[in-house]
Amino acid sequence: MQVRITTLSENTAGGIGLLAEWGLSILVETEDLKVLLDTGTSISVPHNAALLGVDLAQIDKIVLSHGHQDHTGGLREVLTKTGEVEVIAHPDIFAAKYVRILEQERYAGIPFSREELEALGASFNLSREPVWIADDMVTTGEIPMATEYEQIDPNLYVKEGEELVPDPLWDDQALIINADQGLVVILGCAHRGIINTLYHARELTGVELVHTVVGGTHLIRASEERVLLTAAALKELGVQRLGVSHCTGMPAAMMLAQEFGDIFFFNNAGTRITVP
Repeated sequence: MQVRITTLSENTAGGIGLLAEWGLSILVETEDLKVLLDTGTSISVPHNAALLGVDLAQIDKIVLSHGHQDHTGGLREVLTKTGEVEVIAHPDIFAAKYVRILEQERYAGIPFSREELEALGASFNLSREPVWIADDMVTTGEIPMATEYEQIDPNLYVKEGEELVPDPLWDDQALIINADQGLVVILGCAHRGIINTLYHARELTGVELVHTVVGGTHLIRASEERVLLTAAALKELGVQRLGVSHCTGMPAAMMLAQEFGDIFFFNNAGTRITVP
């Protein structure tokens, strides 16, 4: 089975005319399915899709990795192109999420109501458990915290009543494809840890080898020790292709590039790869 991966939105852009926008959106195509993971922050996905020859009306499913605006803010624009489509997400996708920067809180959640999105054609499938999209494609559902060195960003909060409390990011999830060469894992932000996510993907599918990892790794504020522990775990998992995006951060990306050499790449808007 061939898997085609096209990044439609990311912090940086790799082609003339493509828009760069803080956030992420990745299209995954197999012979039978076209699944969009996340929708960027605002207008970049439809704009870049048109330039890349991607017809958003052909998308079969949308998966939202979590409820932050930089992954869901483009959903309204995308829905104007897709029309009626199933949107797979965690029930916490509509939680009131905030980020604290320099002692000030800013709303960081999905900027639309469920009713507005449903009126545009979204049919929400909200589940805490993995959702099998096909026999060889599944969402992770909730991801256990298994490693000692991966923690959730302490600057992220959710509003409960009138109080802001630390956000456990239970809605953080990834998309798994069981390809012939091993698992292909598409990450949104990996708030609950890239290695935790990959360990969960192996347990969920029963497949040991993780062949390709693409997307956000949330190592942007990680210590050098954590990045090196992450690199060691990725090697142990057998990763043959590593494309980092968005919330990885340049220092961590440079360390991973040194560790992985030719199998590493920057996964920015316009990047297209196939597995195999």
